[in-house]
Amino acid sequence: MNLADKQIIMLNVKIDNIGVQEVIDHINQAIFNKNKSIISYANIHALNLCYESNRFREFINTSDLVFCDGYGVHLGARLLGKSIHHRLTPPDWIDTLCESAVKNNWNLFFLGAGPGVAELAASKLIDRHPGLKISVQDGYFEHFGAGNQEVLRKIQKSNAQVVLVGMGMPLQEYWIQENYQKIPNAAVFLPVGAMFDYVANTIPRGPRFLTDHGLEWLARLFIEPGRLWRRYVIGIPLFFFRILIYKFFR
Repeated sequence: MNLADKQIIMLNVKIDNIGVQEVIDHINQAIFNKNKSIISYANIHALNLCYESNRFREFINTSDLVFCDGYGVHLGARLLGKSIHHRLTPPDWIDTLCESAVKNNWNLFFLGAGPGVAELAASKLIDRHPGLKISVQDGYFEHFGAGNQEVLRKIQKSNAQVVLVGMGMPLQEYWIQENYQKIPNAAVFLPVGAMFDYVANTIPRGPRFLTDHGLEWLARLFIEPGRLWRRYVIGIPLFFFRILIYKFFR
C-alpha cells in the first residue's frame, strides 16, 4: 500500500495516516535519492489557517507528507467517519530522528527560536546522541530580505541534509516555501513549531497526563495565554463548527 492509500481529506486538506517510522523512511529515501522533500503537519491551528488562506492550504497540500499533530484532528476525523491512527508531534520523535541521523550520517540544521535556544536544544540532543551533527541559526534575522541570503549560505555551507524550521506557523511554512529550492545540499525541510524551546526547556511542556490525553493545548494556554488565547479559545470551537458544516453541507 502506498502513502496515497493512507490519506484522508479534512476541510479540503490532505493528511497522511502514517507513523514515525514511515516519516523516517521517507526522509532516508529523499536523502538517498537526493530529492527535495517537504514534510509538514496538521493540527487544529493549521487546518484553520488552511480554511482561511489559499496560500497556506496550497503549501500543506503540495507537501510530500503531512502528518497529524493533535488530538483535535483525531476527533475531527471521527466526526467525519474517518480514522487517524497516529499522532506525531516533533518533540516526541526528535530523538528517533537523531538516532537515524547518527546511524545514517545525516547533518541536521536547526533554524528558528530566540537567540541561544536552538543552540541549547542542539547541545542537549548531541549529549544524548554522540556523533550527532547539528548546525544552528536563531530566528532573529530578515526572513525575506538581504539578511536571508547569509542564512541560506550558512545552511548550504553546513552540508545539512535535513533542515528543521521553528519560527511559528505560518511564517515557518512560508519561509520553507520561498527558500527550499535555494539550498542545493539540503533534501528535507520540516517545520517544527516550538520544538526547539521544548527540547531546550526554555518553554516547559505540560504534564504527561495532559499531553497524552488530548489536553496539551490547555497546558500551552496556561503557559502562554497572551500569545495563544485566540488560537485555542476561539480556534478550537471554530474548527469543530467548520467540521460540522463540512460534514452536513458540503
